[in-house]
Amino acid sequence: MTQLFFSDYDVSEAPAPLVIFGAGGLGREVLLLLHQLNEVQPTWNVLGFYDDQPPSTSIVAGLPYLGTSADLIATTEPLAVAVAVGNPAARAAVVARLTSAHLSFPALVHPRVALAPEQRISVGAGCIIQQGCLLTCDIKLGQFVLLNLGCTVGHDAVLADFCSLMPHANVSGSAQLETGVYLGTNATIIQGVRVGANTIVGAGAVAVRDLPANATAVGVPARIIKN
Repeated sequence: MTQLFFSDYDVSEAPAPLVIFGAGGLGREVLLLLHQLNEVQPTWNVLGFYDDQPPSTSIVAGLPYLGTSADLIATTEPLAVAVAVGNPAARAAVVARLTSAHLSFPALVHPRVALAPEQRISVGAGCIIQQGCLLTCDIKLGQFVLLNLGCTVGHDAVLADFCSLMPHANVSGSAQLETGVYLGTNATIIQGVRVGANTIVGAGAVAVRDLPANATAVGVPARIIKN
């Protein structure tokens, strides 16, 4: 059964307030994703950016910088948050700080990414799936998973919480990525391979066998250079 943890807001009402945590390049890309979603169905009223490292200017991509995570936690009104932080550990740390009951974390999926009921794809809260991604069937994405531009995920794959796939990364069928795995641009995980928690697979690397937790692997085939 497909489980999509999208916003609880009724999109027939006025666009719901949303902020982006992360005022860097990924934050601007997420803003573009929100514009693309609103073109199909006006859903989000994007108020601005939060970041614990203030940007060099008070305006980011035409929207104001609103403050740090402490300022965001202090909000007293319901507010949706998109966490635009590419590094898995840093993203997890941000989410751990954003404990206010007023904050929610909708999944944001590009409108052209197919997630039909017959695909049986589970998408957790806070996931961000960008343009050009292709997911087949019987896939499970945990919470706060990031699929950047043009990623592919095959049948029966499992991506645990806070995994990050950079542009054009590929996860083959029945592969399993444990919590906080980072796949660099064009990295590939071959069918059935398991990648341990917090492991980095470098750009262009191809993992043809299981990788342990807390390692860095590069090359074709991927070999561990740091553990």
